[in-house]
Formats: sequence, structure tokens, C-alpha cells
Amino acid sequence: MKITRCNGILLHPTSLPGPHGIGSLGEEAFQFVDFLAETGQGVWQVLPLNPTGYGDSPYNAFSAFAGNPLLIDLRELVSLGDLDQSDIALSEPADPHRVDYGWVTHYKEQLLRKAAANFRANATAQRRREFEAFREHQGYWLWDYARFRALRDHFDGARWNQWPSELRHRDPQALAKWDEQLTDEIFWRLYAQHIFFSQWFALKEYANNKGIRIFGDLPIFVAYDSVDVWANQHLFHLDEEGEPTLVAGVPPDYFSDDGQRWGNPLYHWDRMAAQGYSWWMARFRWNLAQADIVRIDHFRGFVACWAIPAEEKTAVNGEWMEGPGGGLFEALTSTLGEVPIVAEDLGLITPEVEELRDRFAFPGMKVLHFAFDGGPDNPYLPHNIERNSVVYTGTHDNDTTLGWWNSRSKKEKDAVRAYLGHGLHHMPWDLIRTAMSSVANLCIIPMQDILELDSDGRMNRPGQGSGNWDWRFSRGQLTQTRTGTLKKMTTLYGRITENDATDS
Repeated sequence: MKITRCNGILLHPTSLPGPHGIGSLGEEAFQFVDFLAETGQGVWQVLPLNPTGYGDSPYNAFSAFAGNPLLIDLRELVSLGDLDQSDIALSEPADPHRVDYGWVTHYKEQLLRKAAANFRANATAQRRREFEAFREHQGYWLWDYARFRALRDHFDGARWNQWPSELRHRDPQALAKWDEQLTDEIFWRLYAQHIFFSQWFALKEYANNKGIRIFGDLPIFVAYDSVDVWANQHLFHLDEEGEPTLVAGVPPDYFSDDGQRWGNPLYHWDRMAAQGYSWWMARFRWNLAQADIVRIDHFRGFVACWAIPAEEKTAVNGEWMEGPGGGLFEALTSTLGEVPIVAEDLGLITPEVEELRDRFAFPGMKVLHFAFDGGPDNPYLPHNIERNSVVYTGTHDNDTTLGWWNSRSKKEKDAVRAYLGHGLHHMPWDLIRTAMSSVANLCIIPMQDILELDSDGRMNRPGQGSGNWDWRFSRGQLTQTRTGTLKKMTTLYGRITENDATDS
């Protein structure tokens, strides 16, 4: 994939401002697109859009196909007649800069249940046809997802391997019986998915019409407590009772002395290959419908992944297990043609990983926070960056650039100053300038760096199980000075995207 030289912003929709305790796909999302267009940005990068599970992480989702209903704009449901204005006029959580996921989940899910019941009773014929069309087109994943969530709620949040045996093993008669018993719970989940994707595709169309491409994110692994594993148990390393035998992670690295034990069950790649990677083909096709570019998280796992025995408490005692290599991507390009994929190639990267990435011309990632330790051969230093790559100041897994800078020692700061040749008096803009001036075709800046935030604005701390993913910004933080600086710098370094910045 070749990317025209441009700039973009990394911001997950949960971090948008607005009412109801969490960012949504409503008015503030469209305003953010306007901001991107006004400053000449060409890309909006988001994290996975799937419904979050343990720890509220978008990388630990209940489904690799479903959308997160917490992102639904409730105001649109009022305009559609599924809710009343009084329904959404509730008090807000105390901190507008943090998502209280417990509060938001309770508040939004009860309103979505009510909206679904009103839709079922009162929707117009046209809306019913649209809903049925969505159910038909997405039926290959949709019903199992709604059924999974309904069953999980019925069993008080228990993981699927703790359900009755006939449900764990997906006995058809048992599933039919529970489908009938939980019909209302299943219906509101179906309704919420229809609404989510209606809103998402409207937002994507608005962005595309203004010259903004959506840059999505596809985690390589799926959560154990997910419909993906429950409905496809034969495709994962599980025992006869459905318990994982091998789980994913990474060995000790920059982020953690003990490595990271993610806990995702590992794929039976041989069984997937025997099926022509059909599950992966469906997943890629749906993700590429939702986004114009897709980042594959932990790309090196397609060459080899760190396999940890499930009984281990840390990631130290694992071993490398071979992945599908080029077979998966040959099947993908044969099915879909050239695909706009970016490879997340951070961490311990081998020549085999680089060969796979380059064989399919997938751009890799270059993170400047990693650039200034080691010698001149450090691959993240600007003089070593290739054009067909994506340069970042930092990612969602890094500290903010200001937080990173403030935590550097004097020796480390002097090394950055020596490389750049000036005093660095205005972080994070000094590092933003370095990223934008590089030859990398695509430059992505986290929104926290545009807002000049310190570590309080950090999105994720890898290895920390709670307190992540909850950062939000407010419109007041996006000053005219910051907006102007972003546009000037984007123009100066030849990254301006000519687009329609007018309202539509």
C-alpha cells in the first residue's frame, strides 16, 4: 500500500467531548472531523471499535465484529423517536475528562433497552426494512453476538466456559430454547448494533467527503471471553472443557520486565489454513468496510507469537510458536486484492517479520519516543525512517510526549538536543515538528500531544490492568493557537490535505 504524504491525528471516539459521560459518534465527532479538515489533516486514526470487556480495553473485546454500543449518540435516538428528550436529561459524572465506564454502561444500556422496545413497537416500515437488511447482511456474526451477550447477562457476567454444558458446547436444541427465553435481550443487542453501524458509516461518509480517511485498528488476537472463541472453539488452543491451553503475550521488553501476559487464546493456524482462513477473510472484509486503512496490531505474531502455558502467571516462561506467515496474506490479497494495511512492527522484530511486511509492501511504524537511545543505527531515528512508513511521536501505549520528556534524565535530554541540534524549548511541538519533517509518507500525532498534555493525559499503561482508556478532552483545550500551529506545521512540511472544510 502506498500512502500519499499527509498528516493525521490519533484519537479514539471515547475521548471526544460531549454529554452522557463518554465520547460518541454524534455532534462532537462531526465537529472533530471539521477540525481535521480545517487544519489540513488527511487521516483520523482510531483504536478498535469493538465492545470492550475486562478492563474496558478496546483490545479485549466481546466480539471482533460488533461495534461498541457505548459510542452510540443518544441524541439521534431522540430525533428518531426511540427515546424522549427527558430520557437523556440525567446528571453527568463528576469528571468530564475521565470516562466512568461503570456509570456509562449502566446508563446507556438501560436507555438502549428502552429505545429498542420503542423501535419494536413504533418504527416506520422504512426503518424496519433497514433493520432487517442489516440483520440479513451481517447475520454471519450478528446473531451469535447478540445471543452471547444475552446469555452472559443472564448468567450474571459469567464467562462462557462457566455456563451449563449444553451451552458451552453449543447444543442446537439448547440454543433454540434460550433464544426464545431471551428474545427481548437478544433483540436490543441486535438493535444496538444496527444503530451503532448506521451512525458509524454516516460519520465515515462525512469524513471521506471532506478528504479525511479513517485509520482503523485490528488486534491480531481476540479475547477468551468473546463470542469469537465461544462460536469457533475448534479454531483455538482449548482443552475439551473449553479452557485455554496456550495464551498470548510478549516476552520481557521495553514496557515490562516480566513481559506481558495478555491471556488471549492462541489460534490453531493449521485448522484455519484448512478452511482457507475464512474467519480471517470475513474479519478483514468487515474491518476494511469500516475504515480506509487498517493497522494490524502485533503484526509479528503472524510470523511467530509468544506462546505462554495458560497456568503461568507471567509471560516469562513462554516460547515462540510459528504463525501462518505469508499464507494468510496470500489468501487475503487473492480474495480482496491490494489491501490498505499498516503493520504494527514494534518490539522484538526479526528479519522474518521484516521480510513478511516488505513482501506485501505494508508500511511499518516508527515511534520517536524509541529513537534516541542507542546509536545512529536506531531504526526509529529520523535519518533511518523509510518513506513507506508511518511515523508517530508516540502511540496509545506510550506516555504523552510531554510526559515522556519530563521523565527523561538530563543525559537523555542532552542526547535528543544533540541529535536535533537545538535547545528544545517547546515540547511537545519540537517532537511533532521532527515527526512531520521526516520522509515518512504518513505522520500521526496523538491528540494529547496537540493539546500539550502531560502524563495525566496518557491513554494506556501496558501491563496495568485498570485505570486505562478513560481519558477525554474538552473543546476548550483546543485553542486557536494550537489549531493554528498544527495547520502551519502541516503546511510547512508538505503534509496539507486539500479538502472541503465547510459544513455539510
